[in-house]
Amino acid sequence: MILLIDADSLVFASCCKSKNNKNDNPFYTDIKDSVAKFDEQYMKIVNDMQVHYDIEKVITFNGCKGNFRKLITQNYKANRKKQTLPPLLHPMHQYVKDQYNSKFGFGIETDDMVARYWKTLTDEFGREEVMIVSIDKDYKQFPCIMYNYHPNTKKILDISEYEALYNFYEQCIVGDTADNVNYFHGKGKAFAKKYYKDCFTKYQFTKKLFLLFKEKYKSKAREKYIECFSLLKLRTQ
Repeated sequence: MILLIDADSLVFASCCKSKNNKNDNPFYTDIKDSVAKFDEQYMKIVNDMQVHYDIEKVITFNGCKGNFRKLITQNYKANRKKQTLPPLLHPMHQYVKDQYNSKFGFGIETDDMVARYWKTLTDEFGREEVMIVSIDKDYKQFPCIMYNYHPNTKKILDISEYEALYNFYEQCIVGDTADNVNYFHGKGKAFAKKYYKDCFTKYQFTKKLFLLFKEKYKSKAREKYIECFSLLKLRTQ
């Protein structure tokens, strides 16, 4: 099994103190603390997977420079501008690059990088030999094997072709609050499930989704549809 570890969330978490810590400063200031936390979490993930699989290779991904999605619309991730970032975030990204020989994206995001490697390796070795390791729901748009290591939702997912298709088109309706992407405010998963109940193929999903865009955006439906698709679809090439 080849593990593709999206380490962005691990890097961020390594900069933050435990929620049980009542200290006013929620972030570490000594990089030794962050390094120790990252290494422990990272190795726990790898060790947990070694219990179930013969791990042949681990490829780590973190950080990016530039983001083509922000060129599509200035609203993309605009909700994060006021977010206070940990002071050790950039040093920790550099630590992971140096110590784990991680892959770094230019013009694309970390999950796009992971998606590209997943597609290439899956085509070469088969989907059963590649696992994406992440807590990011965006990867569920692929028929992949995925390990969500979050303590509250820890599980190995085996996502089918239909599930992957549905997950992506559901997200086009529900949106992505974390990235400030939402073209249909007020429409959630219950609406999407009912709306797509007769859809089983990519053509059917696409046609049904475009009808929704036409209903809301009228003459700008095509423009908004392409914008939404470009923001939410991970790049595999």
